[in-house]
Amino acid sequence: MDANGILQILLYLAVIVALTPLAGGYMARLFEGRLTFLAWAERPIYRLCGTAPEREQHWSAYAFSLLAFNLVGTLAVYGLERLQVWLPLNPAGVGAVSPTIAFNTAVSFATNTNWQAYGGETAMSYLTQMAGLAVQNFVSAATGIAVAVALIRGFARHSAQTVGNFTVDLTRCVLYLLLPVAFLTALFLVWQGAPQNFDAYVPASTLEGVHQLIAQGPVASQEAIKQLGSNGGGFFNANSAHPFENPTPLTNLVEMTFLLLLAAGLTDTFGRMVGDRRQGWAIFAAMGLMFVVCVSLAAWAESQANPALTVAGMDSLVGNMEGKEVRFGIANSAIWATATTAASNGSVNAMHDSFMPLGGLVPLVDILLGEVIFGGVGAGLYGMLVFVVLAVFIAGLMVGRTPEYLGKKIEAREVKLAVLAILVTPLGVLGLGAISLLAGPEAIAAPGPHGLSELLYAYASATGNNGSAFAGFGAATPLNAILQGVAMVFGRFAVIVPVLAIAGSAAAKKTVPPSAGTLPTHGRLFVTLLIAVTVVVGGLTFFPALALGPVVEHLALFSGTLF
Repeated sequence: MDANGILQILLYLAVIVALTPLAGGYMARLFEGRLTFLAWAERPIYRLCGTAPEREQHWSAYAFSLLAFNLVGTLAVYGLERLQVWLPLNPAGVGAVSPTIAFNTAVSFATNTNWQAYGGETAMSYLTQMAGLAVQNFVSAATGIAVAVALIRGFARHSAQTVGNFTVDLTRCVLYLLLPVAFLTALFLVWQGAPQNFDAYVPASTLEGVHQLIAQGPVASQEAIKQLGSNGGGFFNANSAHPFENPTPLTNLVEMTFLLLLAAGLTDTFGRMVGDRRQGWAIFAAMGLMFVVCVSLAAWAESQANPALTVAGMDSLVGNMEGKEVRFGIANSAIWATATTAASNGSVNAMHDSFMPLGGLVPLVDILLGEVIFGGVGAGLYGMLVFVVLAVFIAGLMVGRTPEYLGKKIEAREVKLAVLAILVTPLGVLGLGAISLLAGPEAIAAPGPHGLSELLYAYASATGNNGSAFAGFGAATPLNAILQGVAMVFGRFAVIVPVLAIAGSAAAKKTVPPSAGTLPTHGRLFVTLLIAVTVVVGGLTFFPALALGPVVEHLALFSGTLF
């Protein structure tokens, strides 16, 4: 990679580091109840929901409220998709979405996955895009943040029976954080050239005489929240590679920043709310170091010439530009691919299926590690804290002491719950992926190891609630639409429930003062241990599958074997 590409990566990292304490400080004040300037807007919502904002919930009641709210949201989106042919704001006259794709899409947006087995501009009406998908972009993001905040309260409190109120956390997250920032960002995107209208598609003729329709619509408003909320679902099938979603290099930088902004900021929020900012920066350091390694590998891999093209006589080709926007280049494509999969976002400005084998390995590994390298808004922090519980337990075994974290003893209950949460990803990816491979192998379009990578990526993306894809996989078949819908629900809520149980258990514990034998959890030793536990758990689980997929493909490609 040239000096320009390295400079772009360093600039991006500097922006994230600089904004982390600003975002973290704001969110800490928000969830500690110190921001009340929109109290007049909160009160009608609480009355409508029958919620007393001062009444907090036990973790089980918090979980029940969360599950019920998301079930209602899923049903509402499904209904909009099935009925959109008869509803207003449908100038393109798109028909009703098929039952299986409607189920898959409704689950996808409710779980913050935003997996799209359809082309947005050809399958969804403006009403469905706004009232269904964009609304879920807000509330699914707020759901993840609410769970993370509940877990933070669990570690911050002692001898408590409650972890907060789900309706209050959700409402304040949307009103004070997501809506204002998304509104301003939408105005910025309109200024830069993104459409925001209800006009019909525009017919046009190319220089070759080909007739086509240029799709438009309420794009900017959906683009803003899809990036901010780690959603990723694009208004257009080409997602953020489309010039209407991502018009300029400036929008590209802002949208890439939003991929990690809130996820990184929540690490600082964690440190502030537990009373020791060093704890938050230790988690940020573990995430950041893994991110730097991943983005460096992706950028290096994509900077290499594809030997298949070199053999064909393209000796002057430098780097792999297949599937990339020329206006963004290799560095920005590598940063986005790494950040979008590290952040559980799933939006793309380049096609991952066209990456070099090792370049495609990076986003795949980001997801398989549980998307804890910053991760989705909220989901990344609570996912990493699950690994923290496991790392502290392992450290306790090494020194022969009862493990502690932030003054809370980590006992058998917390470890069991952490293991349950960690097992969700391999069960969803390998279990449901195996069913898909056996029952519907025709969905794999590419031969050889790349076909396996496509299937592995599809079920990793669904279970990990990411939403990006190796596009050659036939995800729209009824079998895969249903299986991946199950994977999305399992990957989201089978993690959230154990996490909330950990929050409740931690909140009920007394705080134990540190002693000479307490392992410091804010230093380099613990950061190293946390990285090792995260990588080893993911590596041991998925290494055989990765070896048969992208690793074999890389070795075969550079030995001259093509499939």
